Amino acid sequence: MLRLSKLADYAVLTLVNLGRHDGVVTSPALAVETGVPEPTVAKVLKALASDGLLVSQRGARGGYRLALKPEEISIARVITAVDGPISLTACVSGGAGCDNGDCTLYGSWDVVNDAIRKTLSGISIARMAEMGHGQGRGRAVAAVSADTGPQDNKVTAATVGTFGG
Repeated sequence: MLRLSKLADYAVLTLVNLGRHDGVVTSPALAVETGVPEPTVAKVLKALASDGLLVSQRGARGGYRLALKPEEISIARVITAVDGPISLTACVSGGAGCDNGDCTLYGSWDVVNDAIRKTLSGISIARMAEMGHGQGRGRAVAAVSADTGPQDNKVTAATVGTFGG
């Protein structure tokens, strides 16, 4: 079975949520929205920013925003940013890491790898947002309303979920 890493799943989820905002969003706010622990969101944001998918802004009103439009960010690019190159086996890239020097499938996995990469390159974060809108398993997450004073914090429930896990 082929499976994305949890980090890649969280990266897609984080980007979809970030794409719903016009401005800068903080790591803790994205953690509340997605239901993903804040240290994991911070790790994902750092990897995505390093790859040029996000722009970070420092300071009191700091946070992250998309560097590209959601339509321009492919799932393949997100996976590569957090997990490295997409490949099915260690020997897909021409034999490096292959245990069997006499492998009869040498180079044969390239066609499968290319097809998967091409498919993932054709799916954008915007498309994932459209497909996932209002669907999937959700879970309630408590969020403290920023509009209230410290003595009367209101807690509201928001439904969040991940795409694959």
